[in-house]
Amino acid sequence: MSASQPDPAVSPRPVRELSGVPADAIPFDRLMADQRPTILRGVARDWPLTAAGRKGPDAAIDYILRFYRGAPVAGYTGAPEIGGRYFYDDNVSGLNFARERVQLDEYLGRLRAHLDDTGAPSFYVGSTDLDTYLPGFREDNDLVLDHPMFAAHAPLASIWLGNRTIATAHYDMSNNIACCLVGHRRFTLFPPEQVANLYPGPLEPTPGGQVVSMVDFRAPDLGRFPRFAEARAAAEVAELAPGDILFYPALWWHHVEALDGFNAMVNYWWNIAPAFLDSPQNTLLHAMLSLRDRPDAEKQAWRAMFDYYIFGPSDRPAAHLPEAARGPLAPLDAPGARRLRALLLNKLNR
Repeated sequence: MSASQPDPAVSPRPVRELSGVPADAIPFDRLMADQRPTILRGVARDWPLTAAGRKGPDAAIDYILRFYRGAPVAGYTGAPEIGGRYFYDDNVSGLNFARERVQLDEYLGRLRAHLDDTGAPSFYVGSTDLDTYLPGFREDNDLVLDHPMFAAHAPLASIWLGNRTIATAHYDMSNNIACCLVGHRRFTLFPPEQVANLYPGPLEPTPGGQVVSMVDFRAPDLGRFPRFAEARAAAEVAELAPGDILFYPALWWHHVEALDGFNAMVNYWWNIAPAFLDSPQNTLLHAMLSLRDRPDAEKQAWRAMFDYYIFGPSDRPAAHLPEAARGPLAPLDAPGARRLRALLLNKLNR
């Protein structure tokens, strides 16, 4: 099955839509409160890149390259045999594509030469910082980000370019707004609690920096991955046309298909957690080191500890203590985070 065909193995339940939203009035409060994927149709339809894309791939590529100043970018190239799916090799000992530093104009020229080829190689430029590599692009192609939460948490704006490609299901640790500008995209999304049913792969290497599902969505092997049927039942699908934008919360798994001969997307990542907090991914790795292989009885006891200290109300562990005695149990601020990090490093280095 090509990336341009609907996937009969994925639930057709559509992502909810909010219609008639003005480009300068995105309802960020509602999106963050609801914490569910949401399509806002046509919000980016008047962007110059979207308009160029309506004229065709060549016009869109020419428009993008107007802003390029020559800094090398990461290009990911796969043989026609991978069908656009960036993944592992057959032995899961390496990756099924090549990564190289490329000149964007030369790389898009290679892609342009294969626009009409049904068996084209896969060309992909992912998560490329707009302000660094395409300065000036955001002057006319940008969301209105005047919500107070962005004053302290400015989103990272990136561009994604390529032909018919598949980004295997994975999660990000930030909230995301994806703006489909050129070509069509299909997002298949899963809530975080579906992690076990998506059969995550190795922690490293990974195709794009995050753990990915080992299930081939084009032809799911339910004999090998039987619980994927449960994930599929919980899936939501977003079919995006040029100008549409999609919000989805942090830690939602998303499988992304770019469906045309040339596709361009801009996305915004942000997190509202204080910057001094450490990454929960580091906590997960340390838990593997310290907890995962302990006896089950101990693990259940530690589950109760974590429920009390971490996953329950954040003010409960210190509520009965004098303020001067609360130490790391008090609400964290930047100095407290530094002290706690130093304490942890000292214990890890014993």
